[in-house]
Amino acid sequence: MLKIYNDGRRITAALDGDIDHHAARELRAALDEVIAYSRPEVLILDFENVGFMDSSGIGLILGRLKSVRAVGGEILIKNARREIAEVIGLSGLSKLIIETKSDTKQTAKN
Repeated sequence: MLKIYNDGRRITAALDGDIDHHAARELRAALDEVIAYSRPEVLILDFENVGFMDSSGIGLILGRLKSVRAVGGEILIKNARREIAEVIGLSGLSKLIIETKSDTKQTAKN
């Protein structure tokens, strides 16, 4: 469900599976622990292996954005499928976070 890569300044969280209420709760706890311990400059949320995300995923992103900004960092979202990018865009979060684009997937700013 979650793989964490931490180089001390950048944390990459490779998310896997669907992000619904139950999954978001588990992801939130794991990410909050890593953020509190590492105080990253950048938290990268990699959505490459996420097939579905509902409003619980928006809450997950927003809460981690607040946590990371509290320690002086930012969030980067990458590899979001078009459907997930649209959910992010509709929520208004695409205006608050930096995003990247892969060759085969779109991000919320597109």
